[in-house]
Amino acid sequence: MYQFNLSSLNLLQCLKANQCSVTYEDVTVIFTQEEWILLNPSEKKLYRDVLWENYWNFLSVGKLLEEHSTNKQQQNHQRSKQSNILNYLRLHERTHNGEKPYECKQCCKAFSSASSLQRHERTHSGEKPYICKQCTKAFSRASHLRIHEITHSEEKPYECKQCSKAFSLAAHLRIHERTHTGEKPYECKQCNKAFSQGSHLRVHERTHSGEKPYQCKQCSKAFSRASHLQRHERTHSGEKPYECKECSKAFSRTSHLRVHERTHSGEKPYKCKQCTKAFSQVGNLRVHERTHSGVKPYECKQCTKAFSQASNLSVHERTHSGEKPYECKQCTETFSQAGNLRVHERTHSGNPMNYLTLILMRTAESMNFDINMNGHIAIIQCQALEKAPRVKWMRAITCGFTVGMRLTAVVNNGSK
Repeated sequence: MYQFNLSSLNLLQCLKANQCSVTYEDVTVIFTQEEWILLNPSEKKLYRDVLWENYWNFLSVGKLLEEHSTNKQQQNHQRSKQSNILNYLRLHERTHNGEKPYECKQCCKAFSSASSLQRHERTHSGEKPYICKQCTKAFSRASHLRIHEITHSEEKPYECKQCSKAFSLAAHLRIHERTHTGEKPYECKQCNKAFSQGSHLRVHERTHSGEKPYQCKQCSKAFSRASHLQRHERTHSGEKPYECKECSKAFSRTSHLRVHERTHSGEKPYKCKQCTKAFSQVGNLRVHERTHSGVKPYECKQCTKAFSQASNLSVHERTHSGEKPYECKQCTETFSQAGNLRVHERTHSGNPMNYLTLILMRTAESMNFDINMNGHIAIIQCQALEKAPRVKWMRAITCGFTVGMRLTAVVNNGSK
């Protein structure tokens, strides 16, 4: 934890005794914006009190020294010292009055100090001049390097009293403790949304400002988060660092790997509250829930027809545009849906049964039917009696009836 020098009286006595080796910088802690956010209100108040007291002590002593000094060079030195003190004070006062005279030429963001502007400019240039000697990882800020270096030390003296999790920094422990207390002290001034960390608030504020400081060097696409830029850059490099331990399939995102791993484990953690149907992805659950609610948020701009899924809207819009992006490689016939192309490609395989089976499966599933293949006999059972079939060639089907004879004829004709 940060510690402050409260010995202001001792400092004053030391300076009056003409021990001039102590400078204002020696007794003043200057925090970065990130470090300042980590302080609690009482620590911030203590910092301001000490800053002011030291400042006035230095001014007082400087005046005494000038009065007793006949050396012009020494007087100039004292004036220079007082000027430095005033500069420090002016810089600190900007944290209260909001003055930000230093502006970034690339994104127009403004800062209270030149050093803060220089740090910010590295987000555009990508410069990381501070390198860890142990692992060569580079950082754009010295404070980030110092924090990182602690990760190489196995010492974690700060332990959570509730769950015994240990941390190398007291600030990290305080952040963790909020997961237990639910405390969210950082509130957005525009929408009142609250966050447990100052960094999370800053990222959120970009959703209001539209600021995207992280830009891809290859395609100039910009992002509000550095992590989003890193993910995007993998679309150019093709890097897939996250590999499945069971089948060695690799992914560019950890979230994609987690979803894939459920295909091995069979885990379906997202359950519908109305029908208990479970899904491996939360997006699939949301789509399913619309079958209960009837919500269709995706509307066609040309005919106002609405859909529960964006993909269904995209397919529908092709009926207006006539677009058929899926082309058969064997006969160049084109289709508006990838599924229709796959069905068509079966006609080139010489196996009409596969073609017919696929049609039945796709149609039955779309109509909420159960379908069982028994040789060349297809038994279709409607799951919802009130649901009417919507496909012309299946209109003869009624609940519980078989259409084996009709299908057999089709198969036999096709196999001759």
